Amino acid sequence: MTTSVESGPASEGEQQLSLGTAAARNLATTTKSVPQMQAISSRWLLRVLPWVQVQAGTYRVNRRLTHTVGDGRVEFITTGAEVRVIPAELGELPLLRSFADASALEALAGGFEQQEFDAGSVLVEAGQRADQVVLIAHGKLNKIGTGKYGDETVLGVLADGDYFGERTPLDADAIWEYTVKAVTRCTVLTLPRQTFQTIAERHSTLSAHTEAFAARPELPTNKRGEANIAVASGHIGEPVLDGTFVDYELAPREYELSVAQTVLRVHTRVADLYNEPMNQVEEQLRLTVEALRERQEHEMVNNRDFGLLHNADLTQRIHTRTGPPTPDDLDELLSRRRKTQYLLANPRTIAAFGRECSSRGLYPQGIDFMGSTVRAWRGVPLLPCNKIPISNTGTSSILAMRTGEADQGVVGLHQTGIPDEYQPSLNVRFMGINEQAVSSYLVSAYYSAAVLVPDALGILEDVEIGR
Repeated sequence: MTTSVESGPASEGEQQLSLGTAAARNLATTTKSVPQMQAISSRWLLRVLPWVQVQAGTYRVNRRLTHTVGDGRVEFITTGAEVRVIPAELGELPLLRSFADASALEALAGGFEQQEFDAGSVLVEAGQRADQVVLIAHGKLNKIGTGKYGDETVLGVLADGDYFGERTPLDADAIWEYTVKAVTRCTVLTLPRQTFQTIAERHSTLSAHTEAFAARPELPTNKRGEANIAVASGHIGEPVLDGTFVDYELAPREYELSVAQTVLRVHTRVADLYNEPMNQVEEQLRLTVEALRERQEHEMVNNRDFGLLHNADLTQRIHTRTGPPTPDDLDELLSRRRKTQYLLANPRTIAAFGRECSSRGLYPQGIDFMGSTVRAWRGVPLLPCNKIPISNTGTSSILAMRTGEADQGVVGLHQTGIPDEYQPSLNVRFMGINEQAVSSYLVSAYYSAAVLVPDALGILEDVEIGR
């Protein structure tokens, strides 16, 4: 007969017959994992960007000179329910570009009238007389026109900071070429043509500027706004060929490498005595580098200087048609550039897109991408990026990118070969040991990102993920 003997501590009144597990562990080598870190994400942006070696910490993006001006967004100030346009921001309108008379701009800003429109309201009707400049302070509107076969079609979406009717002060007989209808509740500021003329009569500088603008010839441009390169084709004989040259921007943008740094501190006693079976300094350093790389990706998305969310050209920012991210919205986003290679979105945004697909009976298939299975749309991988923020109102953005210098896309910037390099463009430098016997290591990561041409990066903005 076999008797089972418990190896745990004996209960009161019983004699322990064998060594307990608690004591036995003092002589055993416990199997253990390396330190784990929940904050580590997939960091797809850092994985898919091609990295360009930057010398002297600066990368200059040379572009062709363009003649497109005044395509920025207008900003406003709000006091309670009152909205006013910032006078200097009127320089974003093509008509007032480079106009510097502060008193005239102040008078124009004071001439705008605030109006509120409910969803479904029509602000202007196609074919009617165009007699006002309209600035959109808040809300979303559709520009509606007639399609090729006579049906109604949406020509574009207007939102905060956009404007229309900017050329109406120049033409007393102008008519609206499209209808503008509010999709959401909207707040707009309007400046009647008559008010503009009255102010121009009181400010000679504004009147002269307007006349010069109207008389200025429009330089031929291509559809991207770049000056046309004159090329002759299909000719016979010996005609005189057009001469041309390719002009460049006189002040190209330069990107300087940014840095994320921290000081890792390890007590020498820990490093000396507790290095088996794992090197304490190496494990501390590994987790520190992971945290730096997470911060690096966050900055490359959100930094106001070089982050992708803030560096997309305004012509490449579009809005959803109905709120949630639909297949139609992603098709529109893809159509804005050639060779879109990657889509990036917050995981919750991807889930919202999946719900919209399911409601339409569409089931996008996953693709094998860099050893992982990811969702794709039109063959373009839709990669999760939790660094793309979600606003308090439940909206987010979807990024579309073309990458690489050869394709004039988005590139990551770094500098390899730096002193004490631990990983590419990341170094670890010993800073010494203080009087408390604590050794310090300075860990630095250098990086940035550049958008080589405007259509390399596009954003689907104000994506609603809550419905």
